[in-house]
Amino acid sequence: MSSPSLLSGPADATETAGRARELPDHVRNLYAYTASSLLGNLIGSTVVVMLHVGFAPPLMLTLWAAGFALVWAYRAWIAYRFAKVQLDPATDFAAWQRRWNAGILASGAMWGTAALLFYSRGEAIQQIGLIITIFSYCVASVPVLAEHRKLFLTFLGLCFVPTIASIAAERTLYSYELAGVLMLTMAMTALLGRNYRQAMERVIELKVRTEQLAEQLRVEKEVAEAARRDAEVANRAKTQFFAAASHDLRQPLHAVGLFAEALRSKSRDEEVIQLVNSINSSVDALEGLFSELLDITKIDTGAVECRPEHFSLRDIFARQRLHYEPIAFEKGLELKFRGGHHHAYADPVLVDRILRNLISNAIRYTEDGGVLVSCRARGDRLLLQVWDSGVGIREQELGRIFEEFYQVKVDQPLPPHQRKGLGLGLAIVRRLADLMQAELTVRSVPGRGTVFSLWVPKGRPPRIEEATAPRSAPLGLTLDRRHIVVVEDEPAVREGLEVLLKSWGATVYAFDTVEPCRQWAAQASQQGLRPDLVLVDYRLDASSNGIDALKMLRGFFDASLPAIMVTGSTTATLEAEAQKHDFHLLFKPVVPNKLRAMIAFKLNVRSR
Repeated sequence: MSSPSLLSGPADATETAGRARELPDHVRNLYAYTASSLLGNLIGSTVVVMLHVGFAPPLMLTLWAAGFALVWAYRAWIAYRFAKVQLDPATDFAAWQRRWNAGILASGAMWGTAALLFYSRGEAIQQIGLIITIFSYCVASVPVLAEHRKLFLTFLGLCFVPTIASIAAERTLYSYELAGVLMLTMAMTALLGRNYRQAMERVIELKVRTEQLAEQLRVEKEVAEAARRDAEVANRAKTQFFAAASHDLRQPLHAVGLFAEALRSKSRDEEVIQLVNSINSSVDALEGLFSELLDITKIDTGAVECRPEHFSLRDIFARQRLHYEPIAFEKGLELKFRGGHHHAYADPVLVDRILRNLISNAIRYTEDGGVLVSCRARGDRLLLQVWDSGVGIREQELGRIFEEFYQVKVDQPLPPHQRKGLGLGLAIVRRLADLMQAELTVRSVPGRGTVFSLWVPKGRPPRIEEATAPRSAPLGLTLDRRHIVVVEDEPAVREGLEVLLKSWGATVYAFDTVEPCRQWAAQASQQGLRPDLVLVDYRLDASSNGIDALKMLRGFFDASLPAIMVTGSTTATLEAEAQKHDFHLLFKPVVPNKLRAMIAFKLNVRSR
């Protein structure tokens, strides 16, 4: 893309004016991340302090904590001040962006300082905890900072360079190897940021093009139809970008979860277990955000089809109760279900997803009272409703709550443990309801509560009640004397899978592409060795994918060889391919519990 300094004439003026118009929204988006960033930094700094109590000198630990607190307070203060002035037309948004940049760089410097001060003063658990904490914040910074190349690279340098220097300063073979791995990790993170930035630039270009077309629509009525088609192409391109980018963003997150679970299996130390639980909770929360983006992408790319059937509401209510009752109990809310004896004729998977989003929202925005999920017969239809006694929705916002990324404004901030999300839950609900051609309405009274209503056709009791999901595997899953083949091109993910599966007792054969796997399969089949399970990624090299690997292995061994595809790809045809070739799909990042449950289901293994 040409540099702005090389452009001239009206195009230059138009681009400059466009950037000036976008600056306020751009700065507001930056400050929107401040609350979650401050919460994450507070948790991370607390973990670092707790890990190093008794190892680092008290004065050193106190001074670092005080410095971190000052940076944290500065960022909180500028976020508070910006919230007060952001709607003022006279606001200097460029100055507020510089203040935000200074806060981010100061945070990066504090993490780098922590590595310099504490790495050499702790034992293995302190060193592992410090490295994982710093790495996690660098990966989490990609979506926020990647658009600002210099700022992003400076932040990575402030975090990684002191960490690498501290490790290498021990001057052992292990320390040099670990420092080299971290240097490679820093380079990969920088490359990931570049790819993300380039993709976002493409989206921005498409957005600008769409705006230009919209302007032409108002001026030249005769080109309206052509402009509408181009806008649709731009929207599809945006969806395809999310589908492609999510694959790359999920890889390091998936690897972190695998390594954390492997660390748990190798240690009985309570501090290690607590740290791993915190890491898995963070991975699980990020998985929820990725899942929302993935749902939107799958719906927009046509990967979701409506398959109506007769089913009982009791089964869906039972699953929702099992999942959300502990969450409601923790907030002191009462969660009730009524009318589970009814039967509906619709797609049970889509109805389940709609209710899941509505119940989650109801619990999130309710602090007192409870949530009621009900089903009542109305003629030849059923009325499914989710009632809450929460904050309610203002009348002027009711028309916008189903828009993407729109979040209802509440008078009081949510508690820290209640993640606000991306504003995609109700957008997913609307899309799924439209896909089923089901009427969806909402009524609300601010301060008293909200009710969402979904109308679906009545059904009849199905002849056979079948369980559609595998039961969770026990925590004591053992894979002793089981042979598992892994085909995964991402080194960190492949190594994480190998370490985790071996910790469960399996014998693992790991390959990065189809060809070395083919050579091994030819020798193994001659020696009478047969694998019990295949774990494959979808995207491998340019000439083959996971389905090719699976076909090849089944050709050598057995057409019924069990297989699981663990992928970050959102290709619309994958679910159809899974049915055609008889394998199960898991989308990255996969929490180890889900992977363990799927392996237990495929192999029918028992606990120790």
